[in-house]
Amino acid sequence: MNRLHLHLLSDSTGETLENIAKAALAQYDDVETLRHFWPMVRSEAHLERILQEIAQNPGLVLFTLVNPDVRRTLEARCRAMGLPAVAPLDGVNAALSGLLGQAAKARPGRQHMLDAAYFARVDAIQFTIAHDDGLNWENWEEAEILLAGVSRSSKTPTSIYLANRGYKVANIPIVVESPPPDKLFNLKNPMVVGLTTSADRLIQVRRNRLLSLNQAPETPYVDQEAVSREVAYARRMFADNGWPVIDVTRRSIEETAAAVITLYQERSK
Repeated sequence: MNRLHLHLLSDSTGETLENIAKAALAQYDDVETLRHFWPMVRSEAHLERILQEIAQNPGLVLFTLVNPDVRRTLEARCRAMGLPAVAPLDGVNAALSGLLGQAAKARPGRQHMLDAAYFARVDAIQFTIAHDDGLNWENWEEAEILLAGVSRSSKTPTSIYLANRGYKVANIPIVVESPPPDKLFNLKNPMVVGLTTSADRLIQVRRNRLLSLNQAPETPYVDQEAVSREVAYARRMFADNGWPVIDVTRRSIEETAAAVITLYQERSK
């Protein structure tokens, strides 16, 4: 197994760098990555302390630094140590500057400004948490998206992910013994999306959940016949109401959310 020291230096929260590094590393197998995370790097004094750590643990350096002096010092010292130092956003900024005819604003963390979009995202997260698992169904009309699906079909994590993207989301479990409120079938504003999965995959997920809670692994909750009937009941409900359906059996939360967003954008055209 390859071992890699990865140094992430940012003059803001470092969230962008972390996502870039995660996406890039996902393309490589058998790599043990030792991450060294350095957010809020805005002075040469701070950088000097970090450079000592980099010298002790040489590896790849990724950075987003807008202060030209701090950046030049980092690049020069990395060259002296024979280490690659990469600014992942340079190419994007160069292309934007050429197309827009203006230089980028050298302001760290501008994407985290407390603007209207930021507060809208916070509002979406609060709404989504308050309307998880069928709660506060009286306010469903205020949602933009409503996810429906049987228990453990990734409704909650998908809802939270979408909320972080700025969408107000509610979700409801579909239970054979407890039909949803009639309001679900008369909504005007929210787009209702059905999440479905294979019975076998659902049983596996549910059994792991029971084991994590130290509960008996053999209950009707994971019975093959009962689960198959439950999945069929939900699918029939989705079809009867003409709701779009996403099969989450082999999808990650991010992939499911992307599919939901695509459906929502097509609906809004």
